[in-house]
Amino acid sequence: MLKKLFILIPVLNEAGNIPRLIEGLRILFTELQNKFDVHVFLVDDGSQDHTSELAKQSAEHAGVPLTVLRHETNQGPGKAFATGFRHLITLITDNDLVLTMEGDNTSRLELVNQMLIRLTEGFEVIFASPYAYGGKIVNTSAYRVFLSSIANLFIKELLGIHGLLTVSSFFRLYRAPVLKKLQARYGPEIVERRGFECMVEMTMKMINLQVTISEVPMVLDTHARVGKSRMKILKTIRGYLSLWFLKRKWLEIVT
Repeated sequence: MLKKLFILIPVLNEAGNIPRLIEGLRILFTELQNKFDVHVFLVDDGSQDHTSELAKQSAEHAGVPLTVLRHETNQGPGKAFATGFRHLITLITDNDLVLTMEGDNTSRLELVNQMLIRLTEGFEVIFASPYAYGGKIVNTSAYRVFLSSIANLFIKELLGIHGLLTVSSFFRLYRAPVLKKLQARYGPEIVERRGFECMVEMTMKMINLQVTISEVPMVLDTHARVGKSRMKILKTIRGYLSLWFLKRKWLEIVT
């Protein structure tokens, strides 16, 4: 029996990105079909542009196994991930893997095989990092790259996160037991923050549980995205800062 690979993707008004996203998933599905039983879960966070309908039609045409989980109203990427993790709790077994990624085509699916290889080296979670050696951010204004880099460094220092080059990327590969461990400690949704800071929250919680994490370099190319990023930099930074006040609470849950 093949191992299962669950792919979890939060989306909001991504109709323009869906065709390319589904095509990328089709290619990945074809590459992995002899190794994994792949299933995609799209969490539609209140889209108003028929993202869900287009995704279902495109996936059916491409032969990509797809399930859509939908919020009637927009609740934020953190809540979208929480919905996905809660849904997966009844599906995953210890031999399974879970891949999380962006829905705007900025996640580089060609890196999945490299991430899978890194798992065989004994790590439990693999991050794709534009800050790792060989990674970079392209087709983005120098201002946004500068702010992103400074925010990444500042948040790591503020929260005492060391040894990782990126802490907020959505593009990650998990061994299923890690998610089970997080759910046992922090609840079936794992994350409680609703903004983009949710992935930093999850990183903090994994560090609390001494999860082994490695990174692979990724070229983050925003040219592949249709439309603008929905991340509001100042709002996200405020969200990151709020994590400092929750750090002790999450640590005490473990100890």
